[in-house]
Amino acid sequence: MATVTVEINGRPYAVGCADGQEDRVRILAKQFDGHVRQVAGEVGHVGDIRLFLMAGLMLADELHEARAGGGVGPASSAAATTDGVAEALNAVAARLEKIAQGL
Repeated sequence: MATVTVEINGRPYAVGCADGQEDRVRILAKQFDGHVRQVAGEVGHVGDIRLFLMAGLMLADELHEARAGGGVGPASSAAATTDGVAEALNAVAARLEKIAQGL
């Protein structure tokens, strides 16, 4: 298992991923960071956990809309995308749990 350090909202986070998936995790993290920064710009600083939650919900809504509207490609492509997003969200969720335990 590989570890990648990504930056979300100006803070570094170590994320575990499958070997060979490091670049994909970096790309997903950059997209997630964009959503987090968008939320922060709209609601101000409400804490990382809330920002991450809101950004995660935005991404879930986008995924839901893509699935409902047929905006996702073939089933195999959709499954691969879903797996990558799920892996990244699981890593973020694990990090959030560690942060919450430290509070």
